[in-house]
Amino acid sequence: MTVTVMLADGFEEIEALTPVDVLRRGGVTVRTCSITEERTVTGAHGIPVLADTTLSALADGEEMILLPGGMPGTLNLKNCRPLRERILAHHARGGLLAAICAAPTVLGEMGLLRDKEAVCFPGMEEGLFCARISKEGVVTDGQITTSRGAGTAFDFALRLLSLLKDKETARELGRTMCYERTMP
Repeated sequence: MTVTVMLADGFEEIEALTPVDVLRRGGVTVRTCSITEERTVTGAHGIPVLADTTLSALADGEEMILLPGGMPGTLNLKNCRPLRERILAHHARGGLLAAICAAPTVLGEMGLLRDKEAVCFPGMEEGLFCARISKEGVVTDGQITTSRGAGTAFDFALRLLSLLKDKETARELGRTMCYERTMP
């Protein structure tokens, strides 16, 4: 079970690294992937992260592709044609997709949210194109999970763990990390 987290300069650090941490603690293999040829990717708040690989060197085989939000990270994801092609092929094969904050608009503009329930950062809903907008913090509809923003990153990460492993694994990990909210 492998998740690929796509990193573009200007990504929101909490939205990318919280799922990486939680999923790895939960026993999921996570690869961070720079969408450029540079493995060092700088987040929206100036934090440099060394990605595991680059998009051009990335092997196939992930169960999930995860898109963190942030600006201009989301715009950089949208403008990366090889990434969009990979997402479309992955979705067509039935692969799971996850996006948080502004990043669900990437999926929306690709037509992948049509008639799906979805969320994004408040005020960016028009970028979800024909989705049914939810007020929840995290929404899973079919093979796509979306979330609202940095404040929902832990809920998002635990939801992804529950999908990739099971709800009990997510609950137990949340408990060991002193997470006291209702588990996904």
